[in-house]
Amino acid sequence: MRNILVLALLPALVGVDAQAANNLKLNNESQVSHSNLSQPYDGTWRSLQKMPVPAWFDDGKIGIFIHWGPYSVIGHRKNDRGYAEHTPKMIYEDPDYYYPYLESRWGAHPPEFGYKDIIPEFTAEHWDPDAWAELFEQVGAKYVVMTAEHHDGWANWDSELTPWNAVDKGPKRDLVGDLGKALRKHGLKYAPSYHRERHTGFFAKQKYAVHSEARPDILEEIRRNPEAKMLYGPEFSYNKAFVDDYVARWKEIQEKYQPDMMWLDDFPIYTRDGNNVRAGIAKPEIQYLDDQMRAMITDYMNNGAAQNQAVYVNNKGGNRNWPDGVGNLEKDNLKLKVIGPKWQSCTTFGTSFGYLAAEEALDYPHKKKSVEEVIHEMVEIVSRNGNFLINIGPKADGTIPEWQVERLRSMGEWLSINGEAIYASRYWKVNGQKQGHLAFTVKDKSVFAIALEKPLAPLLIEATKGWTRADVKSVKLLGSSVDVKWQITEQGLTIIPPKDLSHTKYAWTFKIETASQQHVPNVIEHNVERVLKGTKKVDLEGNM
Repeated sequence: MRNILVLALLPALVGVDAQAANNLKLNNESQVSHSNLSQPYDGTWRSLQKMPVPAWFDDGKIGIFIHWGPYSVIGHRKNDRGYAEHTPKMIYEDPDYYYPYLESRWGAHPPEFGYKDIIPEFTAEHWDPDAWAELFEQVGAKYVVMTAEHHDGWANWDSELTPWNAVDKGPKRDLVGDLGKALRKHGLKYAPSYHRERHTGFFAKQKYAVHSEARPDILEEIRRNPEAKMLYGPEFSYNKAFVDDYVARWKEIQEKYQPDMMWLDDFPIYTRDGNNVRAGIAKPEIQYLDDQMRAMITDYMNNGAAQNQAVYVNNKGGNRNWPDGVGNLEKDNLKLKVIGPKWQSCTTFGTSFGYLAAEEALDYPHKKKSVEEVIHEMVEIVSRNGNFLINIGPKADGTIPEWQVERLRSMGEWLSINGEAIYASRYWKVNGQKQGHLAFTVKDKSVFAIALEKPLAPLLIEATKGWTRADVKSVKLLGSSVDVKWQITEQGLTIIPPKDLSHTKYAWTFKIETASQQHVPNVIEHNVERVLKGTKKVDLEGNM
């Protein structure tokens, strides 16, 4: 094992001492010090709220999310549904079920055999990052997000801060670095995602608590193998040591790989255990955490500006990590009903983000999305100013389950015909129409009416009421050379679909060329509470 070198943090990230942390005032918007005062972000949330949406993100629309780590070896969760990447903690939370499961599969269970002992089987022996990058490009993705570290404490990168990393153990190669090189050769943007904010409670007696302690069998594993403390801990509370290590690990990712997006998971502690950080209520340890997050984001954004790199931030959770307007609004399986401020839905083909072996079965009894459902979800998200981040869960050997590849390729085939209505598109004055099950996007002077059910009857575009013949130049069906008939009446534009709907499937796009610009930026609902009202609640435990 290499010697572990603790990196020195930039001045902007240097923490206060423990006593000072206890004296921090709530809602502290003190300036973060920077050596270069010309940097665009001054360390306040107010400054960070001004970050623009990068063109690569706003235009790209489609991303691939990858959950991959030692949990992929297990590939199992009780009842064969839910987030399999949470199984490492479930082993210790539900020993009545998982200890016999480990015993039957590996011949032992904690404390003799625990999560750390599964890591040697995370080998990635069949992994080809160039093949992954080629696949992602072929299916129409414009950016990729892969777990650098999930809640389990395992680092998928070449880390000097923990021995539990992919170069020193398991695959014995830099997964984050090798994938980044392959993706950028194909012109794709890259965001190694960072989920360590929930690590303190992952192997602890209490989740989402400021102070906790390790479970008894975790402590016994550490007693028998002291190195295990760096995987399961080393801290089980949100103390200064944890926060400083959290920031240092991100800084290492930032410096080694220059991510195009800072993708952080949600921080349940912000609204748990007596905290409501955005409302100005926080225990000193959590105020210190929030101050360091603000400094970390500021450093990342200023570093991007200095490198002339258009970077962005993910604002995760039903209760957003950061104030509204700081980065991109996102949560699991998010589906707004209105046109909101820039947002993103990270979603799955099945019930799990990490590899779940049971989902490969043809007779899997739980929900797996059909190709049609995937494409409809993608179209509706884009029509409402969202980005579609679809997840895959590779196996421990580095191969992607075939049922997921099939759905990706079908998505790519649809985009190869209809991508004009998706990439670099913007929302219209309305996002959809019940009659005909339509979704709308626009680009310059074109409106795209995307029929999410096979259009066998004339389609009246209700939002065109008041248009005249001079407003419409032509109507085409993407992927078809057949003439499309249309007419203008007092009710608006009516499209008469041709009998030959081309070889596209699942959704059919009519391109309406008009005489004027069609993007209507003032229709966004900016009140995020109203935007999120009625959307699906995220289960932080990954139960589905």
